[in-house]
Amino acid sequence: MLLKLPIRTMACHAAAAVAAAALLAPPLAAKQAAETATAAKSPAYAKTGGDIVGYGSIHHPVIGRDGMVVSQNGYGAKVGVAILRKGGNAVDAAVATAFAEAVTLARAGNLGGGGFMLIHMAPHDGQPGKTVAINFYGIAPHKVTPTLLLKPDGSFDHAKSWSFKGVAVPGTVAGLWAAHHRFGKLPWKDVVQPAIDLATKGVILSDAEADATAQEAKTLAKDPGARAAYLKPDSTPYKPGDLFRQPDLARTLTAIRDHGRDGFYKGWVAQKLVAAMKANGGIIDQQDLDSYHADVTPPIWSTYRGYRIAYQPPTASGVSVAEAMNILENFPVAKMGWGSVADLHVLAETMKIVSSDRRLVGGGPDWNTPVKGLTSKAYAAKRAALIKPDTSLSGKTMPKGDPYPFEGKDTTHISVADAEGDVVSTTYTLSSSYGAHVVAPGTGFLLNNSLGNLAWGKRAAVYKAMEVMPGKRVGSTITPLIVFRQDKPWIVSGTPGGGTIIATMVQMLSNVIDHHLNIAEAAERPRINQYGGDGPLEMEAGFSPDIARLLEEKGHRVVPSKTMGSTQSIMIDGDKFLGAADTRRPDALALGVR
Repeated sequence: MLLKLPIRTMACHAAAAVAAAALLAPPLAAKQAAETATAAKSPAYAKTGGDIVGYGSIHHPVIGRDGMVVSQNGYGAKVGVAILRKGGNAVDAAVATAFAEAVTLARAGNLGGGGFMLIHMAPHDGQPGKTVAINFYGIAPHKVTPTLLLKPDGSFDHAKSWSFKGVAVPGTVAGLWAAHHRFGKLPWKDVVQPAIDLATKGVILSDAEADATAQEAKTLAKDPGARAAYLKPDSTPYKPGDLFRQPDLARTLTAIRDHGRDGFYKGWVAQKLVAAMKANGGIIDQQDLDSYHADVTPPIWSTYRGYRIAYQPPTASGVSVAEAMNILENFPVAKMGWGSVADLHVLAETMKIVSSDRRLVGGGPDWNTPVKGLTSKAYAAKRAALIKPDTSLSGKTMPKGDPYPFEGKDTTHISVADAEGDVVSTTYTLSSSYGAHVVAPGTGFLLNNSLGNLAWGKRAAVYKAMEVMPGKRVGSTITPLIVFRQDKPWIVSGTPGGGTIIATMVQMLSNVIDHHLNIAEAAERPRINQYGGDGPLEMEAGFSPDIARLLEEKGHRVVPSKTMGSTQSIMIDGDKFLGAADTRRPDALALGVR
């Protein structure tokens, strides 16, 4: 059956696609090793980034100097830039932006969720540079049981996950505190105050934010706390252009401003949270709040065609993106041409393999992900050998990977860079849009539904890495990253998008490094997503219908898709900061200090 997708200006012609398909070759390990060794020295790679201001590209980045913030919400970006102008560093700006978006981006920005952060601090005052990863995602409460979110028949109960029962111990405040405590330059109070001001004085609701809340109004109205925090007294949603004030959230933020981490995990905020849990069948108690910790570790390091990349360790999915890039390195992707049948076929097959291997990615205390094996170039070459030019892998034809011998949706992202060489890439989330749709009365912030990310019911037999148990660090597809060129940050990027995050970041990296697109063009090109071996190949609008037909001839089951992800990215080029706020999510903004 021919799939009809809209054609955009950027669409590939069928003839070019057929010609490009002939370029698909089996993995060439020796050739690729030579390419990787010389990539950074190549004139073509030296020009990576594409046409910045001319007519060679449809999309162009925002150019700034002295630092930049790119976020999904304009209010947040403006707060972050104001912090940079005040003398703060990238960490100060990222923390301030995240707190601001807890006010202005209700469906994703949060205090009651969790996330991941990569920080690179350039050498300062005789101190060497440092790159760290902070995991502040949710943790399963100590009273969790394998049946907590199941129906009587043993199947997963989505309704329970959208309740106080589905809430993992929130980590956002602990994570932001950990980042600022180690690397912040301005006083803590200075980076939290802008969010308090926004909550107290109110923000003018954009069409996007008002419409998003309106779509969830019926569900939010079922919970008294959420109804009071996000809807009018008559339970109707606020409209575009309305002034939206959040006094309860302002009080919570004030407690955090005045008492730091303890303002959230202890005191009256914690008491209200625990009381709401007890009253509504939730299981988080004060012991869970007291024991919550953000993990600060080294990142995962890998390379792609000569560029060194810092990825977020598990329970984020940096290991999966690293594996995908290592597989792609075995193919002449640049020669295939962006959007060709050959290019998309290899991308789709790569994502099938990576999806299969994700059964091995999980968190403690009971599981150690085989990071070294999954990110091994040798293991990637072995997995790449499964990809054939004219046939598509399926669940039956794709063997399970064994990396051990090689051991030796709704979310938001913020990218920040300052004038001193410090950068932050952070993605945080409530898991679903508006999380569990519940608020502890009087606190003003939504709670996550991240417990649903664990392997419940029959899934536990397949995904042992994500088995339900007390204290389990919950897993996520989130994967912020930093690409280095000549040992300095070059690209800072990440995206929301749930199950499409991994594929989105793989295509972002390939678009810039393989296809030499500028950072804005790389963000705006249409994307594909491929789940497991028997899943459909999802395509955004923008590809030629001929591409879909030719991919189907190779055995892919192509289906149209809504938009995937919303990358918020910075490319650093000398004294210029090139920002790209992906237009897939309204209200995003890239803003330079000047």
